Formats: sequence, structure tokens, C-alpha cells
Amino acid sequence: MFEQWIAASRLRAGLVVTLVSLSMPVATVAAQAEKTSPPAPSSHTAAKKAFEYTLENGLDVVVIPDHRAPVVTQMVWYKVGAADEPPGVSGIAHFLEHLMFKGTEKIPAGEFSKIVARKGGDDNAFTSQDVTAYHQRVASDRLASVMEMEADRMANLRLSQNDVNTERDVILEERRSRVDNDPSSLLQEQMMAALYRNHPYGIPVIGWEHEIRQLDREDALAFYDRFYAPHNAILVVAGDVEPDEVFALAKETFGKIPRGDKSIVRERPTEPDHESSVTVTLEDPRAGRTTLQRYYIAPGYASAKPGEAEALDLLARIMTHGSTSRVYQSLVVKEKAAASAGGWYSDTGLDSGRIGFYAIAGEDDTPEQMEAAIEQVIEDIRKNGVTQEELDRARAGLLAEYVYSSDSISRMARQYGWRLSTGLSIEDIEDWPNRIKAVTVDDCLKVAREYLVDENSVTGILKPSQEQSSRIEEKPLPAASNDKS
Repeated sequence: MFEQWIAASRLRAGLVVTLVSLSMPVATVAAQAEKTSPPAPSSHTAAKKAFEYTLENGLDVVVIPDHRAPVVTQMVWYKVGAADEPPGVSGIAHFLEHLMFKGTEKIPAGEFSKIVARKGGDDNAFTSQDVTAYHQRVASDRLASVMEMEADRMANLRLSQNDVNTERDVILEERRSRVDNDPSSLLQEQMMAALYRNHPYGIPVIGWEHEIRQLDREDALAFYDRFYAPHNAILVVAGDVEPDEVFALAKETFGKIPRGDKSIVRERPTEPDHESSVTVTLEDPRAGRTTLQRYYIAPGYASAKPGEAEALDLLARIMTHGSTSRVYQSLVVKEKAAASAGGWYSDTGLDSGRIGFYAIAGEDDTPEQMEAAIEQVIEDIRKNGVTQEELDRARAGLLAEYVYSSDSISRMARQYGWRLSTGLSIEDIEDWPNRIKAVTVDDCLKVAREYLVDENSVTGILKPSQEQSSRIEEKPLPAASNDKS
């Protein structure tokens, strides 16, 4: 399983581009609304890792006890991201994430992070297409104070016009440094816009520059008032705590926030069926070696049919993970068509996921050679599937990574929060290892034939050149190619 996070501090990024596959941690218990003690023991009590409660105002509270060190991670996950932005205000979700650190009536502007630091902790936040999350790591005896602060800004954000103007300039500089001055990021941005032709996943999380420039205080407060509410959030606490104690703290702090009268509905356009593949070519003097990328739309865990995401997880690992993968062995070892090659499976999207492949050219390698070699690997998988040996090795690797992930309370909090805030249930998370164990070679062949098809793809080529230029080419498919078998 490949996992990549692009997450930085608010001044450095404050957004996440997710090319991820998060192994699902195991064992929680069913929600017990408004109870001050843990649920009654069940037949699988020994396997419990997390406890879930729901406050009267709708806030879900998830606690993952881990007593190895007197440390705790707190995360508040809002079920809103860049894909929920109204038309014309791209970047407002990320912009508001920055502004949430400005202040309330109780906390002066810019003091939130300083207070956390004085308590010996650290804090940050990130925005993705589907979620926005705020997190702190502190000594467990400081949890009550940071929880009170987090609850305060859920309900009482205060923004001055100067706050808005200053932070908008910060984000514009962030976009220039991280996107506009990085040819690889520019290519990826254009590839996503070509891959999602109607769905907002094609709009960058940070936003388009011309729309960022127009974001104002009213836009931020309207987005805040619409989406930042307890019944649209999940509080996750992991570390040296007891579930009943955290529940009592949550009730005392977040529980005072009114639920509100508005139901929160995510209104997103759907992606139409694609009738052609697309190639995006960017030539840029700032580029190093020639690179090629290929993205396919595929379901993630929230949108897949039963068993599909698990099969895609394992298929992607077989094809793209490490030096033993199909792509690396074919392009680098056998064909010598690239200096490096690999890929990933992004499985956390609420509406869809992606499978991606990449190749980095050696001194004499061409994009045509790399594309032909990747297509050969994909065609072989679609025709012949994977071997039992490959599947067993990939499965052992995924399950081992799942075990290793349990060693970090921050990672556990992130895993639970992301899955729950994108529509999965406690039971879904709990049962993940068993579903991975159940995947067969036939399951992998089925998803390969279903989703690794040209019309669901976009290819991106980055070349060094004397002058910057770009072009997009659609490649209509012959009628015979509609056969996915």
C-alpha cells in the first residue's frame, strides 16, 4: 500500500492532495448516544480499539485509548472540503482553514497556536477535496484546555477585514510557490481537470488564482456558517485517555454548542461517462527529466461495490508497489524504458478514487516508450490477471502495514477520522482485515477489466524545453474498445 501525504503548516500549505491508501484500523464498538460510561462488553471486547459516542447536538466522538505514553492527539474532522465549494469561489474551504487560526472573543487573533505551543504541544490543519481537519498533540493532562479552545472556534470565529486580506496574500504566495513554480504540480493540476470533466474533484484544493483573489470575508463566514457545526463534525481523540473521561469533556465543551436548524447536504454534480482518453503535455524549461503519469478513475472505499476497493487495493500494490511490482520490473528491469516507475491507489475519496502510474525517464528514454510499456503491463493484467503468489505477497504487505500503523496514535486518529468522515461506519473499519483476506485472484481480474480502461484515463507528459507550452489532446476510442472484458 502506497501512502503519500502532502500536508504542511498553514503558512507553508494547509492543504492536502490525497494520493493515498490508508489501511483501515480494526475494532471499535457501536455508537452509544449520550452515555457517560463505555458500552457494555460484547463477545469481541478484547479486540476493541475505539469507542464511539454521539452528543445530543449531533457531534460524533471517537476515542482510541493507548496508554503507552502520557500523550494525546485530538482531531476535529468537518465533513466538508474543496469539492463542496459553491461555483466561483474555489479555494474557500482552504482559505477558511487558514482563517480558523485567527481568533475568537476569548482567544486573540493569532494566539491559538502560540497557546498550544506554550502547553508543550503542536497543532496544524489540512484541507482535502472531502474533509477539513484540525489537530493538536499535547500531554494528556492538557487535553481539556485544547478541547475547550477547539470547541470555542467551532462556534465563535471572529474575522477582521485585515485578517482576510493578509491571509489571502499568504495563500496566493502559497499557490505561486507550490503550484505555479512547480511544473510537476502544474501538470497534475491540469490532469485532474481533464480527468474530472464535470465533478469538482477537477478543481484544485488551493483554488484557481483568479478566484482566490476575489475571496472575501463574507465568502469565508458564509462557508463557516453553513458547514462548521457539531452535527457535521467528528471529534477523534487518541492516546492516554479513558473513553468515559473524554466523553464527559466533550459534553462539557462541544456539547454546549447548539445543533442548529439547518440540515447539511452535500450537493455535487456527477461525472458523466467518458467516451475518450485525454493526453496532457506540458513542456517547461524548469522541468528536469521527462516524466509520464497515467490516472484512472476508480472507486474508493466509500463509493465501491462490496469487495471492489479491497481488490483494487491489492491490485494496485501488485502493479505499482516497490521494486518487485509489475510496473517497475517491466519498465526498469526488463524493458529498460525508464529509470524509475511505480504508482499508487487513492482510495479515500467520498465520490471516487484513482489508480495512478508514473515513470521517470532515463537519459535516452522517451515518453512514447514509457507509455507503451505501461500500457503493456495494464493489458497483460486485464488479460491474464495476477498470480496467487503475487496476491499472497501483496496481502501480507498490506496487513503488516496495518499492524505497523497502530504504533502511532496520530496515524490512528487520522485513519479513523478520515474513514468515518467520508461515510464509512465503525463496522466497515473494524472488518477491513477480514475483507482483505477474502480477496481472490478472480476479484483482482474483475476490477482490472472494469476500471483500467482507456476512457477512464488521462495521461500526463512533462518534458524539459526552452519555452513553456502545453496542449491537451482527446483520443476518441474505436467502437471495439468499449468491450471491457
